[in-house]
Amino acid sequence: MAATVSGVCHGTLGELYQGPLRAGADPDIAVVSFPVDRHSWVHFTPDASPTNPLPLGRKSATAARLFLRRFGLTLPPGRWDAHSDREVGVGMASSTADVVATLRCLFRLFALPYDTDVVLGVLAAIERADSVFLDEFALHLSGRHQVVRRLGTQIGFHTAYITEPGTVDTAAVTELLLAHYRRHGEDYERCLTDLLKGFASGDPAAVARAATASATLSHGVLPKASFDSMLAERERFGADGVFVAHTGCLIGYLFPHRLGADLKSELSAYFHSLGHQCSFAQGGYG
Repeated sequence: MAATVSGVCHGTLGELYQGPLRAGADPDIAVVSFPVDRHSWVHFTPDASPTNPLPLGRKSATAARLFLRRFGLTLPPGRWDAHSDREVGVGMASSTADVVATLRCLFRLFALPYDTDVVLGVLAAIERADSVFLDEFALHLSGRHQVVRRLGTQIGFHTAYITEPGTVDTAAVTELLLAHYRRHGEDYERCLTDLLKGFASGDPAAVARAATASATLSHGVLPKASFDSMLAERERFGADGVFVAHTGCLIGYLFPHRLGADLKSELSAYFHSLGHQCSFAQGGYG
């Protein structure tokens, strides 16, 4: 029997920056996604049985169809399987990661070299997307599916985060966001400049400060219930900054080092007092 092939893609913990690429009357939405060690897996095992539907929903099925059409290929009989260790609809790039994992599985199935241009073309036909198709940080125009600048793999954080109730429909709030960007264009421009300087110098503390500034700007348009408290308590816990899923439900702290058991206990008690279960994860690289 033919061997199983798999595709894997990491998700995100929201963004370190989301805002305009530059101040102006017609801003593009730019993001620096925050990669996290949480993943989507897609597996395909060729066999003689009829092929089952891809168990990830419409977007991943569309991605597979577009891939096969792009290369003029036919999927052999076999079995799809999938798994994810991320929450859906909260700001962890769940659907984009599912699509990318599906495409990576297909590249391997047909022994084709991974091609980010093909991935971008497929994503552009499906949805606004994060840059999880890259294994590094990037400044990315999510609507145009354009990588503006690759930011490398020097920066990494340990995180403690929570997921607040509810979901945000990114498409439904796009005009609200763009109006906010126009009102605060210079503030966003300073924030992004500081973030890019932090990446260029390999300075996690500077990146964390810029991420906090971006989260604060986001709070003015899509507020998080826990934000004010978390910002006020940041220094008590020794966190370098606060990050959010700008159009999601995640909010958390950025730490420069692995968290010990005592600090994890203190953070968990604090978040429990806010009505939330705390989670821990490593974000970025480094």
